[in-house]
Amino acid sequence: MGRRPMDMDKIVMELIMADGTALKKKIAKKILDLGYKNGVYPSSIHDFYIAMGKGDFSGFTVPAINLRSMTYDLAKALFRTAKKNNSGAVIFEIAKSEMGYTNQPPVEYSAVIVAAAVKEGFRGPVFIQGDHFQVNAKKFKEDPDKEMEGLKALITDAISAGFYNIDIDSSTVVDLSKTDIKKQQQLNYEVCARLTQFIRRIEPKGITVSVGGEIGEVGHQNSTPEDLRAFMNGYKEKLRKGLTGISKISIQTGTSHGGVVLPDGSIAQVKLDFDTLKNLSNISRKEFGLSGAVQHGASTLPAEAFHKFPECDAAEVHLATEFQNMIYESKHFPAALKLKIYEWLKVNAASEAKAGETEEQFFYKTRKKALGPFKKEIMSLPVETRNAIAAEIEAKFDFLFKQLNNLNNKELIDKYVILKRVIIRKRQDSEVVHDGEGAD
Repeated sequence: MGRRPMDMDKIVMELIMADGTALKKKIAKKILDLGYKNGVYPSSIHDFYIAMGKGDFSGFTVPAINLRSMTYDLAKALFRTAKKNNSGAVIFEIAKSEMGYTNQPPVEYSAVIVAAAVKEGFRGPVFIQGDHFQVNAKKFKEDPDKEMEGLKALITDAISAGFYNIDIDSSTVVDLSKTDIKKQQQLNYEVCARLTQFIRRIEPKGITVSVGGEIGEVGHQNSTPEDLRAFMNGYKEKLRKGLTGISKISIQTGTSHGGVVLPDGSIAQVKLDFDTLKNLSNISRKEFGLSGAVQHGASTLPAEAFHKFPECDAAEVHLATEFQNMIYESKHFPAALKLKIYEWLKVNAASEAKAGETEEQFFYKTRKKALGPFKKEIMSLPVETRNAIAAEIEAKFDFLFKQLNNLNNKELIDKYVILKRVIIRKRQDSEVVHDGEGAD
């Protein structure tokens, strides 16, 4: 029979509070088994995105949401939002860097998402994504083989946990000092092709992992059609013949991860280049058969901007920082705990303080780093407190679904995404350490 959904809260807390990979894997397996019994499957969005690229449907943008804290509570809120709006197109993601500073290894993150789906009575495919599996440019320059092996270990770890959607971010090795655009993108497309080939080699039988590429590092200069074509043409040349390639492409259009914080702690207004987004999304579909362009760093944009993403045919938009901010700034978040976290940051993040910045700026940019050390304390807050915070954020989820026109597509998801139970090969390698930057 397995555990009933009403017992799920208890088993999730056991998973979150567990120390050690072996115990987490044991508890996660129980959750995934219960998920399968209830029609909840970690799945790949690849076939759905390829159909989007062919023009089988359009008019909405898929939200990809990074859950850094209160993951179980917010995932439940997201599934409630999806059911309310009859939507199956929502991606639960976590970046390479976030796995480290939020203390959420892949095996825990995926199981918590599945548990939330079961608890809320959601049925069907669940899309769990590795966001910004990013090349560290400095480490790559020093020892490219070692950096690549680290990424391969991370990818293996993630796929074995049910992450059937992986965003490769090798845009960090784009070399703008070169005058030829293809040479600028050369390392980027070579690394992306090599990692795509690795993914195809280890992906479970019957699953085509959705892979994303990236041509412009978020926070740097905007992407151009020439960048896109240079990357894609080089990528296709390097990808082994007959292998399935990427399904989407991330571009830079003027945003930055987390936004730019002003001295008073507020966020600077962002001017996003929607013309670039629309143009590159259309080129990626018409010329390369991709689902479209992906927008990063969007969670701190003004609310009135979000309806423009489906108008620009953006395939996917990544959202993270605002939900973290809403947790910290909620009237329900205990003031004493927030003060304790900020005092901890003064000591443990002191090296990140910069001359001339205000205390508000320091706390804003560093407080994400406290989510791991304080994970158990935050999740130990009274259920009523966590529910109240989640309710505030759920209202924001619903607003975003409507702005993105991410409505009434559950039947499309069920049509294009085939549900399969995948028996994951056991791994004997040691626990992987995740580091790096890049999350929205």
